[in-house]
Amino acid sequence: MKNRKEKLSQQLDSKMMKDHKGKILVVDDDRNILQVIQMRLESGGYHVTKTTDAEIALKLAEQEPFDLAMIDLKLDDQDGIQLMQNIRRIIPDLPVIILTAYGTIDSAVEAMKKGAYSYLTKPFDGHELLMQINNCLETSKLSKEVKQLQRLVKERYGFDNIIGRSEKMIKVFEQVTLAAATDSNVYIEGKSGTGKELIAKTLHIASDRKNDPFIALNCAAIPENLMESELFGYEKGAFTGADKNKNGLIAEAAFGTFFLDEISEMPLSMQVKVLRVLEEKEFYSVGGRQIVKMNARIIAASNKNLEQEVKNGQFREDLYYRIHVIPIKLPTLNERKEDIPILARHFLKKHSEEMGKNIHAFSTDAMQKLISYPWPGNIRELENTIECAMAMAKGNSITEDLILQTQNVHPESLKSFKDAKENFEKNYLIQLFELTKGNVSQAAKLAGKYRADVYELIKKYNIKLDDFREK
Repeated sequence: MKNRKEKLSQQLDSKMMKDHKGKILVVDDDRNILQVIQMRLESGGYHVTKTTDAEIALKLAEQEPFDLAMIDLKLDDQDGIQLMQNIRRIIPDLPVIILTAYGTIDSAVEAMKKGAYSYLTKPFDGHELLMQINNCLETSKLSKEVKQLQRLVKERYGFDNIIGRSEKMIKVFEQVTLAAATDSNVYIEGKSGTGKELIAKTLHIASDRKNDPFIALNCAAIPENLMESELFGYEKGAFTGADKNKNGLIAEAAFGTFFLDEISEMPLSMQVKVLRVLEEKEFYSVGGRQIVKMNARIIAASNKNLEQEVKNGQFREDLYYRIHVIPIKLPTLNERKEDIPILARHFLKKHSEEMGKNIHAFSTDAMQKLISYPWPGNIRELENTIECAMAMAKGNSITEDLILQTQNVHPESLKSFKDAKENFEKNYLIQLFELTKGNVSQAAKLAGKYRADVYELIKKYNIKLDDFREK
C-alpha cells in the first residue's frame, strides 16, 4: 500500500512538472522575499527553485534548464548583475528580471542595458509580478521561435539562398509568410525543379504546426492500386498481404502538414475519395470500421496548369476549388535570371565543401553562360550543372568550358547602357501604343510625358502608329 502511494505521489509530481508554465530560478538573500515569490508564482502555475546563495544558483543553472531567473540586485556574497552574466554563460539568452529597492533603480536600469529583461521594485504587487513573468516568458518564447525558424530554414533547406532576391520571389516569400499564419489549404503551381516541396516545407516550418510531422506523397510515384492504402492505411486482413494494421500517411501527418505533390497525376477515382476526406475531415482505413479524424493541413502542388486540366476533364472541378484556396505560383528560373548568380554561388559553396575542393568563384564568362541559358530543368538542373563543373574542375575557379558542356550555349554579351536604354524605350513605346491603339495623347498621359516628347521618340525609333490603330 505504501509503495503504491509513493508511486502515485511520484506520478503526480511528474505530471505537475510537465504541466507547469515554466521553471523559474529565484535568487535573493532575504528568505521572506523568497517565500512570498515562491507562493505567488506557484499559485500562478510556475515551478520555482529558490536560493539565497550565488554559488548554489550557478550550480543549479548547470543542472536544470530554467526558463527565467529572478535575481536580487544586491546579494550578500555577489553583485546581482555579475551573477546574471555568469548564469547566462551557462544558459545563453536566459531572460532575467532584476529585483531592486527604491534607492537602487539606477543600477537596475544599468542591469537592463547589460541584458536584463526588466526590473521589479520591492515591495512589489503580486499581480505585477505575475504580469512581468508572463510578458517576459512570452517575449522569450517568441524570440526563440524566430531564431529556431531562421536556423531550421537556413540549415535544413538553405532558404536564404534558394529564395533569391528577384521581385517575383520576394512576392512568393510574402505569400508564404501570410499563408503560414493561416490554416487554409494551399496550392503551389510550378514547373519541375522550381522548388515546390521547398516552399511547402517552409510553409510548414513557419506555421504553428512546425512541431508536428511534415508528410509528403508524390502522387505520380504511387501506383493507382496502392494509393488508397498509402493515403488511408489498412486493417489486417483487408487484402492479400495485409498481415498487420498500418496507418495511412494522412493519419501519420497527425496535426502537422500533409503535402500532396503532383496532385494532377492522382487518378480520378482517388480524387473523389480525397475530396470526401477534405470535406468531412474524417475517413475509414481500407477494411476498417472505425472513423479516423483528419487533423493535418493540406498543401497540394502540381507542375501542370490545374485549371486547364479541369477543362480537359482530367481533374475534378470540385476538388480543384477545395485545394485552390491560397494559390502560390512559382516562377521558372528563366523568369528570375537575377537570382542565378546567388543560386550558383550557393551550390558552388555547398559542393565545394562536400567534395573537399577549394573552389569559390566563377570566371566572368562562366557566369555569363549560366545567365544566358534558359534552364528548362530550373533550379534542379542548375545545381546538377554546378556539381558537374565542380567534379571536373582542376583549378581554383569554374571556367566557361566546364559549364553545360553538352549544350550549345552562346552567351549574350552585356549590352552597353545606351543600347539597353534604347531597347527599353522602344519596347515600352510598343506596349504603350498597343494599349492605347496608337492614340498619342492617351499614350503621353499614361507615360507622364509631353506629347512633343512622345513624337520625338516615335521619330527616333521609326514607329508606325497605323500599325496599332484599328483598321
